[in-house]
Amino acid sequence: MDLSYTPRQRAFRAEARDWLEANVPRDPLRSFDTPEGFEEHRAWERRLHAGGWAMVPWPVEYGGRGADLLEWLVFEEEYYRAGAPGRVNQNGLFLLGPTIMEFGTAEQKARYLPPMASSEEVWAQGWSEPNAGSDMAAIQATALRDGDHYVIHGQKTWASRGAYAGWMFGLFRTDSGSERHRGLSFLIVPLDAPGVSVRPIEKLNRKAAFAEVFFDGARVPVENRLGEEGQGWKVAMSTAGFERGLMLRSPARFQATARRLVELFRKNEAACDPALRATVVECWMEAEAYTLDTYRTVSRLHEGGKIGFEASLNKIFWSELDVKMHETALAILGERAELRPEAPAAEGVGEWLDGYLFALAGPIYAGTNEIQRNVIAERILGLPRK
Repeated sequence: MDLSYTPRQRAFRAEARDWLEANVPRDPLRSFDTPEGFEEHRAWERRLHAGGWAMVPWPVEYGGRGADLLEWLVFEEEYYRAGAPGRVNQNGLFLLGPTIMEFGTAEQKARYLPPMASSEEVWAQGWSEPNAGSDMAAIQATALRDGDHYVIHGQKTWASRGAYAGWMFGLFRTDSGSERHRGLSFLIVPLDAPGVSVRPIEKLNRKAAFAEVFFDGARVPVENRLGEEGQGWKVAMSTAGFERGLMLRSPARFQATARRLVELFRKNEAACDPALRATVVECWMEAEAYTLDTYRTVSRLHEGGKIGFEASLNKIFWSELDVKMHETALAILGERAELRPEAPAAEGVGEWLDGYLFALAGPIYAGTNEIQRNVIAERILGLPRK
């Protein structure tokens, strides 16, 4: 793997840096888990799209820039370096979009990708159900064929962005007699359709980051199916690979947190437990290791390879690293770690507490780390099932 950048990549980095420096909002946007903040972030996404930076590796005709994945990594590094806002449409851009690229028809690509790139349409993720969390094969929500429509009954829960998004993608059982991985189909559902009800779910900070979604005879056209009927598990595993292995959590995100952690330690070193120095160094090294591993993965993809079960290794690594970095920050801050961002005495450290609360979800979403360890044991190490 050649870690040197080409002249083209260096020019791309300079262009991205110049644009971000000129366009990133000077004041932080409100949380996209509030109605006002959601619209502020969607306006930012429109600005990114207008500048050609919404999803740089997508083809130009779908709202992208035609860049390769190495250039996408470069852009992500500049994006986090600039302190740009979080991506409100990440479910669409980083998960569904690549899945449509792989499994969608020409008509589906033309219909869904351009308004996804501009965030005219924002997407929620519809995997989990009350009795099907990390075990997606236990899905019970049905979508039974009635002519040229599917009629959906059931419930999804913990739908990311579900409180404010207009669309959802998810798995539904299209063969009522099927079990486990068989008989599932991947469907695209408008959340304003008759028979769909959305109930927001608040996080620990009382912001509506998720939603329960209820389906009571909602009808969606058969053309809203992605991939073949009954082959939804195959499509969903491709989406999960993007979620766990590459697109959803770029290494730049963790590099930025590691840099902030180093700065925090330096400012507070005199009052810290000296042992924390070693932990801070470990966090920085692990963020760099994840970055190098991601570059290796992208290099393999450029040579025609695919993301396989090692995506589970990635998911465990970045989720536990995120918790470790935030726990270390709270240990550095001591009593000040309990301050929320809006507290008068927070002086900029309150984001660590919010970040810590979010990091705790990392080992759970995208498939719990316990399940990922089972995948690693069985599919990579070849160990027998218990």
